[in-house]
Amino acid sequence: MNLAQFAKTIGLSASTVSRALNGYSDVSAETRRRVEEAARHLGYRASAAGRQLRTGRAEAIGFLLSPPRGSSVNFFQLEMLAGIDEALRETEFHLVVNTAKSEQDEFACLRRMVEEHQVEAVLLCRTRRSDERLIWLLRRGFPFATVGRSETTEPFAYVDIDHAAFTRMACQRLIGLGHKRIALLNSPATLMYSAHARQGYEQTMLEAGLRRSRNLVVHAEMSESASMAATRELLSHPPRPTALICGDDALALGALRALEQDGLRAGHDIAVIGCGDNPLGSYANPPLTTFRAPFRAAGQRATEMLLGVLGGQDPAGLQEVWMPELVARASDAAGPPPGHG
Repeated sequence: MNLAQFAKTIGLSASTVSRALNGYSDVSAETRRRVEEAARHLGYRASAAGRQLRTGRAEAIGFLLSPPRGSSVNFFQLEMLAGIDEALRETEFHLVVNTAKSEQDEFACLRRMVEEHQVEAVLLCRTRRSDERLIWLLRRGFPFATVGRSETTEPFAYVDIDHAAFTRMACQRLIGLGHKRIALLNSPATLMYSAHARQGYEQTMLEAGLRRSRNLVVHAEMSESASMAATRELLSHPPRPTALICGDDALALGALRALEQDGLRAGHDIAVIGCGDNPLGSYANPPLTTFRAPFRAAGQRATEMLLGVLGGQDPAGLQEVWMPELVARASDAAGPPPGHG
């Protein structure tokens, strides 16, 4: 239904309807109420492009999809998109999604969205330790919020999952089962949450008085082939680790496949723990023990924070770190094999 059709349906002129929906002061409160109620009842939404021409505002929030690196990335970004959509549903903003082909193209996509005035603010994810996107946005004073932190010292709005807490709790769980040689199969080292995961792992191993060999930590892209190769690398250094913590469920699922192909059983020969609660994990053999990271809720909360920034709130007061939650299944069911603690 276009504007003319909607106006005819409710018995008003198109110009009156347009001015009512766009907040012009020369429209009476009663007429505005009548138009808005009819729009809700009939499901009518004014054209965003038309509003932008009239008001000079984009009325859009941009979300930059990071380059795909595996099934887990697609899963968590889709969950985030669902949360963003929920947060924007009752606002005047619509969502503009831009997809980058590579990390180099990612920054170019961001610049286009901002410099061409396609959006009034942006949401970012997969933040990096030194993130040129954040630095550029901060220098321009352009509103943004992220799912993830960075080493950037200037404050910005974010919600993040505590990956240091994830690896700390995973280590403590495995140590409680009797494991001493625990390996970390981590996400790419440039990502901020990967750095947090390694910090939590190394600190917990140190506090427990356990060996922290460089051979026990490997970083890998979040794809099945990369995680399978990294798992075999970790297992190639004797003595073999008896437990494996994976920084992402995509890595854990690849690790399970590598173990199965090599004649080893997760939960029996070696314990495996992931992070993210990818739905595929519950169907793995054995079902994957993991930590739940509420990506949909994080996307929704980051959007609420961004709306707060647009409303004038201080980004320094819009920063939250959420605790992950254990989802216990069978892949870490037992302690180390006899003589392999």
